[in-house]
Amino acid sequence: MADLGYSKRSGDRREGRRIRGMNPYRDVMPYFIRRRSSALCTLSDSVEVSAIEHWLLEKRAEGWAGLGFIHLLVAAYVRTVSMRPAINRFISARHIYARNGIQVVLTVKRSASSNATETCVKVGFSPTDTVFDVYRRLSEAVDSVKADVIVSEPEHIASSLIRLPRPFLRVVTAVLRLLDYFDWLPRGWLDESPFHGSLSIVDMGSLGVMPVEAALPDFGNIPCAVSFGAKRKVRELDENDQVTERHYVDYRVSCDARIADGYYFASALKCLKYFMKNPAHLELPPETIEDDIN
Repeated sequence: MADLGYSKRSGDRREGRRIRGMNPYRDVMPYFIRRRSSALCTLSDSVEVSAIEHWLLEKRAEGWAGLGFIHLLVAAYVRTVSMRPAINRFISARHIYARNGIQVVLTVKRSASSNATETCVKVGFSPTDTVFDVYRRLSEAVDSVKADVIVSEPEHIASSLIRLPRPFLRVVTAVLRLLDYFDWLPRGWLDESPFHGSLSIVDMGSLGVMPVEAALPDFGNIPCAVSFGAKRKVRELDENDQVTERHYVDYRVSCDARIADGYYFASALKCLKYFMKNPAHLELPPETIEDDIN
């Protein structure tokens, strides 16, 4: 998370400030590992959600209708960024940057039908946001594209591009990559692009299947992606050696390994899981916010 009191300097981008205090080894890594897909590292884990289900039921009874696991996941990520801001870095033009704000990209199916159209929503958050702030903003964004009559901006852009003959389309995409490299993309395009953001989320749980390995596209600068699956039931022994039924949600995390070291990522993932297991901590803003290095 970029410092709000920071003054823009030469070499910064509109989306964030360049980090100049990096270890030389990590600073030079984007020159040798040039593609995000080549720097992809993934982790599979699961979280026990029996306590989470009780918390969700309580909050829904209090009036937060529709509050679900995806809101909790996004809120846990936002809180993790407030403590481990390096996971919100991105790489553009071979340099590492600290992003201004938190932008989450979510793929939305307009209805539970094989014929329903799919689109993306992009929602901005602040590290001070609570789970209720996340719920409101995410719900507003998703509801705005639920009706087929409303076409999202990414769909407008895709519709314009797909009308071009294929040779012209290849030229246009090459130009877009060049503009992105030099930070010359229009501000409106950056604000709506599903390829530029902090985190991409793939909700496979609503489809009733297991999580997939979320991809990180080479175009744009999204450094992290999370995919989570449907709830599964497990019968296991409790602390009294009695058979009990517990519920788990599996998730897979993909990260650009160039933005931070393995120890930092492990620490951030522990924070993410802790907040998912203890959602009550997300009801209030954080007491302190860590800023990324200069």
